[in-house]
Amino acid sequence: MRWAVAEADDGGVRLCPLDEAGRASGPVRVARDIVAAVREQPEVTRWVWRSSAEIYGRLLNAGIRVERCYDAEVAETLLLGHEGQWGRQPRSLAAAWARLHGLPVPDDPPVRTADTQPSLFEAGPVPLPPGTDPLEALLAVYADQLARTEATGCPARLRLLIAAESAGMLIAAEMRQAGVPWRADVHRELLDELLGERYPGGLEPRRLAELADEVSQAFGSRVRPDLPAEIVKAFARAGIRIGSTRAWELRDIDHPAVEPLLQYKKLYRLHTAHGWSWLQSWVREGRFRPEYLPGGAVSGRWTTHGGGALQIPKVVRRAVVADPGWRLVVADAEQMEPRVLAAVSRDRGLMEVAGSARDVYAALSDRGFSGDRAQAKLALLGAIYGQTSGDALKHLADLRRRFPAAVGYVDDAARAGEEGRLVRTWLGRTCPPASGGADPGSDEAGLPQEELVDPSQAAGTQRGAGASARARGRFTRNFVVQGSAADWALLMLAALRRELSGLQAQLVFFQHDEVIVHCPAQEATAVNEAIQTAADLAGTIAFGDTPVRFPLTPSVVACYADAKE
Repeated sequence: MRWAVAEADDGGVRLCPLDEAGRASGPVRVARDIVAAVREQPEVTRWVWRSSAEIYGRLLNAGIRVERCYDAEVAETLLLGHEGQWGRQPRSLAAAWARLHGLPVPDDPPVRTADTQPSLFEAGPVPLPPGTDPLEALLAVYADQLARTEATGCPARLRLLIAAESAGMLIAAEMRQAGVPWRADVHRELLDELLGERYPGGLEPRRLAELADEVSQAFGSRVRPDLPAEIVKAFARAGIRIGSTRAWELRDIDHPAVEPLLQYKKLYRLHTAHGWSWLQSWVREGRFRPEYLPGGAVSGRWTTHGGGALQIPKVVRRAVVADPGWRLVVADAEQMEPRVLAAVSRDRGLMEVAGSARDVYAALSDRGFSGDRAQAKLALLGAIYGQTSGDALKHLADLRRRFPAAVGYVDDAARAGEEGRLVRTWLGRTCPPASGGADPGSDEAGLPQEELVDPSQAAGTQRGAGASARARGRFTRNFVVQGSAADWALLMLAALRRELSGLQAQLVFFQHDEVIVHCPAQEATAVNEAIQTAADLAGTIAFGDTPVRFPLTPSVVACYADAKE
């Protein structure tokens, strides 16, 4: 049973049932607020509303969980992307309404992305024009979105993507409410152990100050290791030219400053990203509650508005400890990218390789690459990420011969990107057009560029003609794989949420292809089964009936740091 619900500026709520075509099928009802509106309709199985980000947190605080929803602003975002307007047109309900009626389109509120605590005065929803009935506006935009979805040429897939992204918004709010179990005392102990005592006045802690002195002594002059420009100049004075202060470049340098500098960089990151200030800002009552943003990256991967939840270093994971009598079930997807490539390309050979829970790269090395797993991995990831030199290129011809459909799939995506055409994931999420959206040369989608791209070659390419087109081609080559993996992950989360219903277990953390469920110890076995069931179901729903398997390797632990890598 499907209902639409909309809030007015005065806090009042209007709602009505919908028929299969999305039209009002009964009288409009009035409720005093959104909590009362939803609570009074327990038979509803799917709510159509403006934005889960604005609504669902209040329902959870009132003890109300909904089964499913249709998030109109999520749908508008995906449809604008499909129409080549990602980042070019505002996505709010008010903007969609204005476009329908030829009115001036209001801008979206600024997106808060900094790792800072939320403001007490966040921008509210973009208001509709004065005198506009919010329920009528919602129904009109919803009907228009349904029609636009049907006109895409792939309506079933896009409907599935909208449903999955809408589910992701519910899951994100539920994970924020549940929170990651976090021992502040353990966190403080590890900070004291690694960083030493804190000095007054905001000065660096003792261990960072000692390492800074070691770096300066190695260079023979005072150098601030937290300033990359000073480090580059210091190495230049020592007759060593470096292009950056990234760790992979420093490790190749023979100089006494390198070791303390690498240690400093690692501990400085801990201090600034997960130090005492972070702990004070983000951990309350034994829980870390990040504010997730499903689909925050162009590829569909999640981001957060703050707290660095998606980059928790292993040492800090020592503070993620289950409650007494409870366990953490940590599950990580195995070799997601080659498995997804097999599924979307329909390459028979690669589907056969990815058709078991066995290590995909080991299985590839059995078929070639002289039995060398590392070379097999480099070749396959090189094809996905567009590596054009070195060992990856050497093995690409063999890879193309053995798996022509798979390599051809990413080659086609790269070519389309270079030509400025729209490129889509398996379910229809669309990469921004060449002249708008995210910089395709960035690492917004989380690409391991440091591992796969020769920096000197990349720099040269950027200086050459057509660099922008080639950069977009490299981005779209990976986008069709990584974005399709993000689509699968959304479906897996939605399936897992359903599988966990009836248990005390709580889904508390998600990071690209890893989930953590916090559960009573006696539920751990059931949670393990639920996770693999969800992974298998997501593969079938997303990609159809293929032999490809998507195993999730679970670890049942008391502490996150003890989970299997």
